[in-house]
Amino acid sequence: MNISLVGVNHSTTPVAVREKVAINAEQLESSLLLLRHYVPHGIILSTCNRTEVYAIGNQPTEEAIINFLNATTGVSFTDLLPHIYLREDKTAFKHLFRIASGLDSMIIGEYEVLGQVRRALASAESVNMVTPQLRHIFQSAIRTGRQVRDETGISRSALSVSSVAVDLAAKIVSELRTCKMLIIGAGEAGRLVAKVARERGVSQIVVANRTWEKASLLTETLGGTAVELDNLQEELSTANIIVTCTGAPDRILDSKRVEEAMKNHPDFPMVIIDIAVPRNVEPEVKQIDNVFLYNIDDLTKVSKVNRQQRKGEVKAAEQIVAAEVTRCLAGWSAFETRPVIGALMEKAEDIRQQQLDKTLKKLRSLSEDERYSLDAMTKSIVTKILQDPIRYLKENKNSDDSTGIVGQLFQLEMEERGE
Repeated sequence: MNISLVGVNHSTTPVAVREKVAINAEQLESSLLLLRHYVPHGIILSTCNRTEVYAIGNQPTEEAIINFLNATTGVSFTDLLPHIYLREDKTAFKHLFRIASGLDSMIIGEYEVLGQVRRALASAESVNMVTPQLRHIFQSAIRTGRQVRDETGISRSALSVSSVAVDLAAKIVSELRTCKMLIIGAGEAGRLVAKVARERGVSQIVVANRTWEKASLLTETLGGTAVELDNLQEELSTANIIVTCTGAPDRILDSKRVEEAMKNHPDFPMVIIDIAVPRNVEPEVKQIDNVFLYNIDDLTKVSKVNRQQRKGEVKAAEQIVAAEVTRCLAGWSAFETRPVIGALMEKAEDIRQQQLDKTLKKLRSLSEDERYSLDAMTKSIVTKILQDPIRYLKENKNSDDSTGIVGQLFQLEMEERGE
């Protein structure tokens, strides 16, 4: 059984390409159902920094995954090829464990990715795309992510994309207390931006969202004003800092809209930080006078400083990941032999029980102790006969032929141990 991974992330792929391959929460279920036509079982992990597909099968499935990405996103193989990375088996395990541990994030040690890995597993399970093997890998990765954060300081006072966005804005608009911040999007990223902005002293916070109820729920918790996207232009005209973080597939802010807003304060800067993937803001907006536009890839300089500060913790985290990958691989290997060992023992027990029943019918009435001794003796015989084939399976658990040989030799009927 092979596990294959195909993905793109912030290290290999610019946001202009990454946004084309992004699969947002609303698209995830339909994308998973489409994935079923390409691989029997798989999980999609899509965040602002990565889109990855993990799949499991008897043969490597990289080509099938690439075909799926082309079908679901419309991005051609030619456009994907310079940016994608391929991982298989142990390297796929290690990659996922590093992600869950915050080691592969733009902001080292950030917490959000652990929840994203957990939700990716839950979403795939909801449409029956997860095998016990895949569940084992993802649950082990999540457990390792928690262990890394408990046993190292990698996430202590950790930054997040949202906090970096607010700090970047503060460098341009020197006095946050007198600024008005407009947050477009009331999801998790929007909540984090609002929380950090309030902690940094921003006094006026407006949250705009497609549904007013969701924006209102956020502002009730953290303070501020909720508006619907239909009223966006009025809020743009009075905002100093704008952070966009919606899952919308199309641009929300274009040059025309921003130019109109700048007429109200042409001499004061407008800082727009677009941390959404796909991007919410038209790139040409940065050409407007006194408008400072940044996207998520512009945060990489801060991430490099953050990585350097956590260098010692990264080393400790890597050691935990390496140990847990080895542990997980041992469990993974057991999945390969478990079905055939189970089928072999089940068949042997059926034969033993049938023959014992026939024999007992022919014998005189036996005492309870005599029946127990006869039952124990037949079990012992079966156990000794099975010792060699079971040892052979365990010693050759990485061989694709071993389970097939034993299955044919004993004429076993094995059910698929999947979902």
